[in-house]
Amino acid sequence: MMIQRLAVVLSEKAITDLEAIAAYILESSGSENIASSFVDRIRDRCQSIGNAPRGGRSRDDIVPGLRAVPFEHSAVIAYTVDDDLVHIVNIFYGGRDYEALMRDAGPSDPS
Repeated sequence: MMIQRLAVVLSEKAITDLEAIAAYILESSGSENIASSFVDRIRDRCQSIGNAPRGGRSRDDIVPGLRAVPFEHSAVIAYTVDDDLVHIVNIFYGGRDYEALMRDAGPSDPS
C-alpha cells in the first residue's frame, strides 16, 4: 500500500522564522547566497515532510499533536499533521530552546 504524500503549508510564524534565520545568516556570514541557500534547504526539507509526515519525533509532551525534525544540526522544524495536511508551525534556529518556547506560546493557529 502506497502512502499518499500530504500537502505542506507554512504558518505565518514559520515564514517569519525563515525571514529571521535568513537575516541572521546574512548578518553573520555577509553572504546573501549563503543565507538564501540555507533557507531554500530548510524550505525543501519542510516540503519533504509531506512524504513521511509521521516520521518526525512526536512531541505530545510539549503540545498535543506536535512533531519535530532536526535540520542540519542547527535548526528544528516543528509541525502538526491533520488528515491531509502538514502544518509547519515554527522553525527554530541556532539552539533556541524550542521546547520552552512552544510550551509558553502554545500552538499557533494554523489557519
